[in-house]
Amino acid sequence: MVQINPSILSADFARLAEEARRVGGPEGADWLHVDVMDNHFVPNLTLGVPVVESLRRATDTPLDCHLMIEDPDRWAPQYVEAGAGSVTFHAEAAAAPVRLAREIRAKGARASMALKPATPIEPYEDLLPELDMLLVMTVEPGFGGQAFLDVMLPKIRRTRQLIDKHGLELWLQVDGGVSASTIERCAEAGADVFVAGSAVYGADDPAAAVQALRAQAREAANGAAGTCAH
Repeated sequence: MVQINPSILSADFARLAEEARRVGGPEGADWLHVDVMDNHFVPNLTLGVPVVESLRRATDTPLDCHLMIEDPDRWAPQYVEAGAGSVTFHAEAAAAPVRLAREIRAKGARASMALKPATPIEPYEDLLPELDMLLVMTVEPGFGGQAFLDVMLPKIRRTRQLIDKHGLELWLQVDGGVSASTIERCAEAGADVFVAGSAVYGADDPAAAVQALRAQAREAANGAAGTCAH
């Protein structure tokens, strides 16, 4: 199932409630991607728990919180309590990723782990059953609007192979430089959840951009599945 998660990092921060609603609706965003940065793990500072709480009240679209922060073991559970339906912590920052994933799940949210571009998936193979989603970053985390890193495509493929090997119902998300010109390659490689920032919020009609990206990804995924079947 293809899912499109617009990133509010590319939205107008002065009108976040309205921007969240602009991508909603029956054919709109599957999730709203919320980038949390602390200016320590990444060189940028964005928003935190109070804004997530406000967004939860402002939109019916579930919130997908991506924590680019130090000490997620301490902070991630607070984002579940603030209303996040999915919380992503970074493998590079978590002290006890299995324990943290279980705590996030126990509080009622989906647990997700992110990998920076230089972090391989293979050392984390045994952790995959503890997760609901794995995020392969296709840019260096910290800023929106970066160019897609094509060298991440083999990593996406390897991750999909590991998920399939274990027969897991694990979503595979990509984040960074996802647009009309890159989403098909990601879908063909095995990703099924796509974070898009400027490709959605930079469009004249963000909701229509979500629908167009979803259609592209579905077609590419179906084509890849057909190829594999032969």
